[in-house]
Amino acid sequence: MRFDVVTIFPELFEPVFRQGVVGRGIQRGLVEVQAHDLRAFTHDRHRQVDDVPFGGGPGMVLKPEPVFEAVERLRRENPGPVILLEPWGERLTQSLAEELAGQPGLIIVCGRYEGVDDRVRQGLADREVSIGDYVLSGGEIPALVLIDAVARLLPGVVGDPGSLHQDTFTEEGGGYPQFTRPAEFRGMKVPEVLLSGNHAKIRDWRRQEARRRPSARTKSSRET
Repeated sequence: MRFDVVTIFPELFEPVFRQGVVGRGIQRGLVEVQAHDLRAFTHDRHRQVDDVPFGGGPGMVLKPEPVFEAVERLRRENPGPVILLEPWGERLTQSLAEELAGQPGLIIVCGRYEGVDDRVRQGLADREVSIGDYVLSGGEIPALVLIDAVARLLPGVVGDPGSLHQDTFTEEGGGYPQFTRPAEFRGMKVPEVLLSGNHAKIRDWRRQEARRRPSARTKSSRET
């Protein structure tokens, strides 16, 4: 699967995906990540990608011309949908990641400054995606999150495919607690059921714990 990212900071991507699960997917030829410098699609000597907002206000806005040129060129080789990373977009969830993993590729546009000229949303974007209700300096970190969430779902990327079925959010609830050796550490013991060798009981315990986690998280958010 091919991921094309339009950004003013293309150098951020290669070091992150050099290693880890996505890195192995790249080495196996299952994943391709290309970060494209938005400034390469400008035609003035200053390579200007931003300008002041109409109507006044602080900050700068990414201009539409280089974004349109970049995406239209990439569409010749990548038939996947164009994803505009926006804080008010639809929330990235596991189900959305699974849906996007079924695409032949993704073209991801990273905003910066005060955002992207809205004509990019109107004329180019197939979907707007957010990774959460908070402010970041730009779309690059959300793009990294999106690529990681989607790429690891592709066949052959994760070494043990069975681990995908045990991941948080793929089981009922929000995932179950995990333990490894030693069986006791600073007075804290591994639950006896996990040491029992009874796989049916272990599965039941994990389902129960997975169902408890979302309710505990909801309760905590209400209390704060």
